[in-house]
Amino acid sequence: MELIFATQNRNKAKEIQALLPDHIAVKTLGEIGCHDDIPETAATLEGNAQLKAAYVHEHFKVNCFADDTGLEIEVLNNAPGVYSARYAGEQKDANDNMDLVLAHLKGQTNRKARFRTVITLILDGKTYEFEGIAEGSICEEKSGAAGFGYDPVFKPTGYAQTFSEMSLDEKNKISHRGIAVRKLIDFLSKI
Repeated sequence: MELIFATQNRNKAKEIQALLPDHIAVKTLGEIGCHDDIPETAATLEGNAQLKAAYVHEHFKVNCFADDTGLEIEVLNNAPGVYSARYAGEQKDANDNMDLVLAHLKGQTNRKARFRTVITLILDGKTYEFEGIAEGSICEEKSGAAGFGYDPVFKPTGYAQTFSEMSLDEKNKISHRGIAVRKLIDFLSKI
C-alpha cells in the first residue's frame, strides 16, 4: 500500500516510515511532484491536519495522511500550539523558536509542556483522525544534536534526556508522533 504524507519535511517522513510495516510505503509531497505551499490557516491542530489531507486528496486523488503537531506549554496558555513552526516568525527557524520559548519561560518554575500530534487519514474517500500526546517539560537550555524542531528543549516525563539526545528508536517509542502513528498503523492493519 502506498500512502502520501502531506509534508515536504523528510525528517518527519523518515520518522514515520521507520514505524510502518514494510508493505506500507510513505511518499512525501515532493516525491509526487507537489511543491505547493498548502495553507495551514485553521485555528487548531485538527483543522490544519484536515486542511492538508483534503488538499492532497482533492488535487492528486490519492490515499493520504497529514499531521499537525504543536508544543503546548502550560504557563503560556498552551502556546505556541498551532503556531509552533512559526512561533518566532514566518522564517520557521527552529533555533529562533526555541530561543523565544526559553526567553518566555525565563524565571518560570512551571515548565510543564506537552507535544500533541493529530493525524488525518483520507483512505478511499473516508476521513479518520488519530491523536498522540507526549507529556514533559521544557529544559533551561538546549541539549542534544538529533531530532528537529523543539526536540533539544523538550524532556519527556520520566526521562533524563531530551528528545534530541535520544536515538530515533527511543524517541519513536514514546513520542507524540510515534503514538499517533501507532494508532494509524493499528487502524490500517485491521482493514
